[in-house]
Amino acid sequence: MAEARRYGAVLRAWFRETLPAAGNARRLGVLTLIQSLGLGVFLTSSAVFFTRTIGIPAQRVGLALSVAGLCGLLCTVPIGRLADRLGAGRVLTANFLLAAVGFTAYCLVDGFAAFLAVACAIAVLETSAGALQASLTDALVGEAERVRVSAQMRSLFNLGFLGGAALAGAAIAAGTSTALYATVLANAALQLVSVAVLLGMRLPAGAGPRATAAAPAAEAPGGVLRSAALRDVRYVAVALVCGALELYHPLLTVGLPLWIVTGTDAPALLVSGLLILDTVLVLLFQVTVSKGARTPAGAARMLRWAGWALGASCLVFAVSGGHGALLDSAALLGGALVLVLGELYQASASWGLSFGLAPAGRQGEYQAVFSLGRGFQQFAGPWLMTSLVVGAAGTGWLVLAALFALLGLAAPPLVRGLEKARARTEPAPA
Repeated sequence: MAEARRYGAVLRAWFRETLPAAGNARRLGVLTLIQSLGLGVFLTSSAVFFTRTIGIPAQRVGLALSVAGLCGLLCTVPIGRLADRLGAGRVLTANFLLAAVGFTAYCLVDGFAAFLAVACAIAVLETSAGALQASLTDALVGEAERVRVSAQMRSLFNLGFLGGAALAGAAIAAGTSTALYATVLANAALQLVSVAVLLGMRLPAGAGPRATAAAPAAEAPGGVLRSAALRDVRYVAVALVCGALELYHPLLTVGLPLWIVTGTDAPALLVSGLLILDTVLVLLFQVTVSKGARTPAGAARMLRWAGWALGASCLVFAVSGGHGALLDSAALLGGALVLVLGELYQASASWGLSFGLAPAGRQGEYQAVFSLGRGFQQFAGPWLMTSLVVGAAGTGWLVLAALFALLGLAAPPLVRGLEKARARTEPAPA
């Protein structure tokens, strides 16, 4: 009985830590759940939908999605600047409305040209949505709580994504075009639900469109197409380092599955097992880990730890091949546990740095620029993992380990340099 009460107390404490506080923070959590549910449904079933239902060849799907990803990156910063002018809530509401139209349009596609056009439009909306939500989080919960709330939303995101993936699995198992069309339309409907949640949020005074006194540089010639953040070289460098450390994502979803199947004696079932383990551990521990990243200095240290942990995981994976199913599986499990630690550190550090290093009143633009670092792993990650993990095997794991460790070491001096430069150029508060 005492054991049950103790476990119950631990569970209640975890819920209190993970569930956002009542008010706008909780509405952000609900918004995250809705979006992640839709993303889980769509991403899990999209490859089957595109190739079997619409009838686009797999190679052309890959080409279209690559072009779409480039379009998304090119448009993110102008949309972020627009959010600084009009308010992140307004722009995000328009984003979700257009996304509902875009996903519905997928059901009307009858050729490659139409598919490419819709994919590019949705990529622009999806890529900018992350920066818009970060800017909105800053406006709604303020400096003291934004890292914590971001961590809570990431935990809730994993929960929603798991639910969406399960629903998509049922649709794929049904094997009918109707079921797959239903997954796309369900995602479109969830975009409209997201709009309703957004409209229920109330921005505190001064958190709507940016006050002109907060950032007069925003009115520089060139409008939303000219970005001072892109000329902030030190900030861009920090964003690129942080984004490069996010290579853990293609490592987990591309490199490790290929390594398990081609380079180890472990059962293929371990691929899904490790992904589920990673998702559950992030759900359980992201909020707790984020406590050390609420200042830029703390986030920089955490980014260094992320590089070391991710590098160490690659060293463990390097010894997981050719030792029999039991030993290979044990090594893969150990490496995955170290990898999720690096993932937790990297995600927490990215919030602390992207929020803490952005000038007041410029969160939309600077969050958009910070998200460009993520584009590195989105474009180079799959190719890099395939080349190193499959092409170079053990040597490839060592190269990845060195890359992660060096990136981690680079983070603190880059952040210190950026803070010193800001101190020299920004006026002291009145």
